[in-house]
Amino acid sequence: MENYINEINQEESFDFKQLFFKFYRYWYLFIITIFTALTIAFLFNKYTEPIYKVGTTVMIKDDKSGFDPQAMLGLGNLKAAQNLENEIGVLKSRSLVTRAIKSLNFNVSYFIEDNFVTRELYKQSPFTIVFDTAFPQPAGMRFMLTLLPENKFSISVEGESATIFSYSTHREVNTISTPLKLSGTFEFNQEIKGEYHNFKVLLNTNFKPKEHLNKKFVFVFNKTQDLVRNFSGFTIEPINREASIVEISMKNPSPEKAADFLNMLTRVYMERNLEKKNQIATNTINFIDEQLLGITDSLQMAEFNLQQFRTTNEVMNFDFQTQQVFTMMKELEGQKAELILKNKYYEYLRDYISNNQNDIDGLTVPSSMGVDDPILSSLIGELTRLYAERGEALMTAREKNPIIASFDDRIRINKKSLQENIKNILSNSKIAIRDIDNRINQISSRINQLPGTQRVLFGMERKFKLNDAIYTYLLEKRSEAQITRASNMPDNEVIDEAEIDKLQPVFPKKTLNYTIALLLGLVFPVVYVLGKDYLNDKIIDKKELESLTSIPVIGHIIHNNKESSIVVAEYPKSSIAESFRSVRTNLGYFSSEKEKQVILITSTMPSEGKTFISINLASIFALYGKKTLLVGYDLRKPKIYQDFGLQNSEGITSYLINKADISAIIQKSPLDNLDILMAGPVPPNPAELIASKRNEELMLKLKEMYDYIILDTPPVGLVTDAFLLMKYTDINIFAVRQNYTNKKVFGAIISDIEKRKIPNMSLLINDVKMDKGSYGYGYGYGYGYGYGYGYGYGYGYGYYTDDQEPKKKNLIDNLFGKS
Repeated sequence: MENYINEINQEESFDFKQLFFKFYRYWYLFIITIFTALTIAFLFNKYTEPIYKVGTTVMIKDDKSGFDPQAMLGLGNLKAAQNLENEIGVLKSRSLVTRAIKSLNFNVSYFIEDNFVTRELYKQSPFTIVFDTAFPQPAGMRFMLTLLPENKFSISVEGESATIFSYSTHREVNTISTPLKLSGTFEFNQEIKGEYHNFKVLLNTNFKPKEHLNKKFVFVFNKTQDLVRNFSGFTIEPINREASIVEISMKNPSPEKAADFLNMLTRVYMERNLEKKNQIATNTINFIDEQLLGITDSLQMAEFNLQQFRTTNEVMNFDFQTQQVFTMMKELEGQKAELILKNKYYEYLRDYISNNQNDIDGLTVPSSMGVDDPILSSLIGELTRLYAERGEALMTAREKNPIIASFDDRIRINKKSLQENIKNILSNSKIAIRDIDNRINQISSRINQLPGTQRVLFGMERKFKLNDAIYTYLLEKRSEAQITRASNMPDNEVIDEAEIDKLQPVFPKKTLNYTIALLLGLVFPVVYVLGKDYLNDKIIDKKELESLTSIPVIGHIIHNNKESSIVVAEYPKSSIAESFRSVRTNLGYFSSEKEKQVILITSTMPSEGKTFISINLASIFALYGKKTLLVGYDLRKPKIYQDFGLQNSEGITSYLINKADISAIIQKSPLDNLDILMAGPVPPNPAELIASKRNEELMLKLKEMYDYIILDTPPVGLVTDAFLLMKYTDINIFAVRQNYTNKKVFGAIISDIEKRKIPNMSLLINDVKMDKGSYGYGYGYGYGYGYGYGYGYGYGYGYYTDDQEPKKKNLIDNLFGKS
């Protein structure tokens, strides 16, 4: 029989239907959390300022000069990667961002407050702030402005302190800690001037009276440093590993403002690249202009004197011999002029290198002045390369870094070699000039033989031709430098400018937020239910019992929602009465060979329903036509007499101490076939009385008198009375109350019972809630018991009448004649 009970209680290892009903019982919690989460997501999406992502792409030219051994070995073009990283560092540099910000009109920001959201009005503000850049303004202060009818507006200031910022020098000039006082109504184009502010408010073409009148606007003066910090958050990423095209993107609430900044950033980046390429030509032109300042005056004076002499002496041309001497002298003077100019360049180069220790950006290269010395050009090229690499290394390292120190040592050695080379070139240049002077002196001796007039004319012609040769040479080199500068193009190229067409906000992502809200609305109740179930130390469902003991479950008693405890007698057609009938049927399998049975009811702790079960189990047997006795063996805390309205003056204890006989202590109940034996007065030694010989005699006599005897005993977790009585019983029922019986206490006690090997032990689950969300105890216990497949849908469809009036208004009143 025990194996049969075990078989009918077998279930799957994991019951998904049970899990569903466990969650379904908290359906209202799911609705509340989902609704709350979706509402929060809706409010977040509605009142959060959207963020947009704007991007532009730039192609950076690979530096293919030089030999890269790693590329030859197939290990990738490290040099190109370094060049790309260097250019990204330039694009993200503070100096370039500052230059872009200064080129834009971001000095004043305009905002509108609408529906608890402050939104920037970039190029959409109905008014414009015009201020004198020479007059410092309060940066960071919020000016509240309201447009009024009749071409007026009101203005006030919020803030306790402000920074006074000069837009002419882009520096802070003062900090005020006292509140700035400004409040009143003004007219447009009226000068609003104070100690720390001076500006005008002008209406622009965006003004729409119906839309903007009486609306609250805010404008703020921005510091350049704050703008640079705010707009430095853009990202630069190559579009792929092999390409030299990078995407520059940034996120901003104002996509138009972000697009203007990115386009200006790429523009000043191109300008910087072009300026760097034009620097050589510009330095050459500046050097030539400095030389032309002196030579122009000398040339004009020599030309004027020559013309004056020719006019006065009426001398027009030389004879053939004089012309021949003059031609030779002209050639020598031209060579001397070129040597003198180069000598000046060498002196300039020497002084420039000595006086500029940190950079050589302003250096004029030798080739632009016609100097083709390969050693000098090589040394200057090497020095330029070292300075460039040192500057790139400083982007990621400090001055004291060993790499920077290595560059400084190599630059110092290069400069020393360059200075030695220039010194030698100057010495050779002076020797060449002296040689030409000697040859000129030889020709001058021949000139002294000429007539006086021709000799003077020759000297004037000679001086004029020398200045003219130098002047012509300088103009020629200047023109070459201008042509070079005009033909230069940036190495890099903007592929796509930043645009704002069809932009979608990247934050907040409305669909994603609603999805997350829905998931959280589902997760929170699930976590709550599972957490509550995990932390709960009370027995909830049948599987928990099966994990603690192998003792079979005889059935379960659903929750009693009636005022009376004698529900079987007063509501015989109720669902709870049917659950007791099911238990009565199941008990027949335990000792079907015995016509008379003694059934003991106990539990772990008080308040688990032992007395309630005993009363109604005895009642169900009595209704079955069996002569039944309900015995209150809880000698310490008797309760049964209270439920039936009887007296407890005499009972078991009276018989055990020989103060009464059986007929005197057995009382009639209001229910036919049901007698009640009370506990009697509380004794000082209940365990000893139960263990006495007289108690054994009592049990033997009672067995002869009744078909069924129901023993209501104390909890075994507190006293041993029930164990003393189990030797007289045929069936022992251990009551477990749903959501009340402690798992650990029950596990410890039931383990002890199993060790004692007490026969015919079974479990009865009491107070099972059978609401729509309940699932676990009810489903499955009815299999084989003859009354249904699950209480969740079995009770109440014409079979049971839980809402009927009691069969008798009050059985106790009927018994004692009370009204």
